[in-house]
Amino acid sequence: MKLYDYVRSSAAYRVRIALNLKGVAYEAIPVNLLEGQQRGEDYRALNPTGLVPSLDTGEGLLGQSLAIIEYLDERFPEPPLLPAGALARARARALALQVACDIHPLNNLRVLQYLVGEFGIDEQQKLAWYQHWLKQGLGALEQQLAGVDAPFCCGEAPGLADLCLVPQLYNARRFKLDLAPYPRLVAIDEACNRLEAFQRARPESR
Repeated sequence: MKLYDYVRSSAAYRVRIALNLKGVAYEAIPVNLLEGQQRGEDYRALNPTGLVPSLDTGEGLLGQSLAIIEYLDERFPEPPLLPAGALARARARALALQVACDIHPLNNLRVLQYLVGEFGIDEQQKLAWYQHWLKQGLGALEQQLAGVDAPFCCGEAPGLADLCLVPQLYNARRFKLDLAPYPRLVAIDEACNRLEAFQRARPESR
């Protein structure tokens, strides 16, 4: 498999964790978002959205990190990334989507570049924007997970929700958000990052 990847993309980070957990070997092909390679003709011909990650499965190309992760979970069932039972699986997806759809899109690189280029916001304003949406989203997640008596978001093993949470907290630290109000999220993050699959996916490990 070939993963079109950018080390600091939280969406690509999620997929790297999933590939590692599944023990799937892959070739990482870097797409430098800061240099605009995602907007080049070659990459657009591959993925018209101009977004990363993209995964060449050998059977076809997939975009969108959560679709890629669910493909991997179906293609390589062990270890499972979703819990057993329809309700539990829906809850896991809901937690993952809160990160992937409610937090991340508002703070990804192309949105921040648009705010700077189109509206001329400065670094402090950009930081305030980023942290506002993090606080909104992480606060809700903390409340939902505070009563869960398990090391991970949905039980005794990491799964889809954890794969989304860990990269988001990585970026929260990059943007200097105080994580003290989110002790449950921090504890989950620490449990995940003790595992080799998560360690190997970290941007500084690439």
